[in-house]
Amino acid sequence: MTALNTRSGLPAGARAQLTASGVHVARGGRPVLSGVDMTVTPRSRWGVVGENGRGKSTLLHVLTGALEVDSGLVRRLGTFGVAEQEMTVTDGRTVGDLVDVELADARAALAALDASATGLTSGDHRAAERYTQALEAAEVLDAWDADRRVDLALEHLGAVTDRSRPLAALSVGQRYRVRLACLLGAARDFLLLDEPTNHLDAAGLAFLTDRLRGHPGGVVLVSHDRALLSDVATTVLDLDPSRDGGPRVFGGGFAGYQEGRRAERERWEQEYEQQRAEHARLTQDLSEARNWLVSGWRPEKGTGKHQRATRAPALVRSVHRRRDDLEAHAVTMPPPPMRFRFPDLPERPGVTLLRAEGVRVEGRLDRPVTLALESGSKLVVTGPNGAGKSTLLSLLAGSTEPTAGLVRTARTARVRLLEQESPGAGARRARDVFAAHQGRLVSEGVLDEGETVSLGSLGLLSSADAGRPVRELSTGQQRRLDLALALAARPHVLLLDEPTNHLSIPLVDELTEGLGTSGAAVVLATHDRQLRRDTGGWERLDLGAVDPAAEAVLG
Repeated sequence: MTALNTRSGLPAGARAQLTASGVHVARGGRPVLSGVDMTVTPRSRWGVVGENGRGKSTLLHVLTGALEVDSGLVRRLGTFGVAEQEMTVTDGRTVGDLVDVELADARAALAALDASATGLTSGDHRAAERYTQALEAAEVLDAWDADRRVDLALEHLGAVTDRSRPLAALSVGQRYRVRLACLLGAARDFLLLDEPTNHLDAAGLAFLTDRLRGHPGGVVLVSHDRALLSDVATTVLDLDPSRDGGPRVFGGGFAGYQEGRRAERERWEQEYEQQRAEHARLTQDLSEARNWLVSGWRPEKGTGKHQRATRAPALVRSVHRRRDDLEAHAVTMPPPPMRFRFPDLPERPGVTLLRAEGVRVEGRLDRPVTLALESGSKLVVTGPNGAGKSTLLSLLAGSTEPTAGLVRTARTARVRLLEQESPGAGARRARDVFAAHQGRLVSEGVLDEGETVSLGSLGLLSSADAGRPVRELSTGQQRRLDLALALAARPHVLLLDEPTNHLSIPLVDELTEGLGTSGAAVVLATHDRQLRRDTGGWERLDLGAVDPAAEAVLG
């Protein structure tokens, strides 16, 4: 393990560099990172992607020096600003204390400048030199403007601006926004951010995107936010396994990553199938050769034994040759990752599957809503937090009773809701949970036996993960199970509340494609900016009207 550090309180500017070469990290004997290579320079924008558990957060710890590598080389020149997903809070610390910590270098530079300015009048022959050094440090940090930059970031990110507020009294999201604002206000060479959009609204997202694009130093983003990656990243590091088991680096920004990953995935699948086909052919050849060896030299009645026996050596050589060929062409390539297969959902042309007439829920959905859904209807529900998007989906699913208005569902129409959060995880295996759910659908007459779909056919959970207790699955894997359970009913109307939460980028792309081509009616509530872009042709129902009492009507 080698790590070379050159880190002072002052930014290195154009000389700043962060390099990782052949980085390998293992935990409990299991590789977490392997063969990672990246060079982050000023103005470079790296996006780091991958499924849960692929080592994305671990990589940030390696880059900052918080975690030592088992092998490989890490070089650091410059200063770092790091925002992890969680922040430890010490009792008594305030928002102002956190600001002071992140602006400590700027504070020190201004204090040194004041002290050296006083020394200019004392006759100290070195005072001028100290003043010049202090002035240079303050200028490099733009120290005079540091507090204003933090205040600006606090305001635009929707963070707490009162510096006397205790951090312990703030929510996780509020604390994260304060920390993020401090980092954006400090003059750091490198910003390393772990899922920075998790707690931001539309205005905060726009501000963060603008600041990251304009940051003079390097940026490393661990994120599932496709819009942020598309708008900011110039290079993408994919930590998901590739054909050779190592990570992949894609240039051309997020679009280059999507195109490159798609092409590699296709090559991987083709080569894997070719290997399997060749292995099957050679297996068949070996079997036939062995059959010949057993039966080929037996003399038939009336045939000379010597004449038939002379074929034995050739048959033996044929068996050995085919066996060698089979061993040389073993299927060494790992199977490609699963691909989500959206099931065929039923259609009922000409039927109004679901109708809501002036529905509202006191204190949760104060604006009346009227809408009608038919097969193939595609609707995105928009509005700020608290506008009632989740409440509306719950009303349409029949999980919540309206205070006013009425929801009508066509007879035998199947309506399913994917809620925003997973239910409590239990000890039962994922496949057993799915099987029990599907069994209830059949026994209650919701589905016929011939309409069921298998968990494996959806491509959402591997066989190994399906055999694990749900409570041992990652958040993303539990979310995959939730989606499988919603699709198991083969609904006529599919309601999705923030469906991209905790899902990987490839799965979200596949889900988006499936939703767009499905014959089912789909209602979608989401803050995912890329998903909104991808569903730009869908109808919109805006719950964020200026007059909250005005009725929202679709169609």
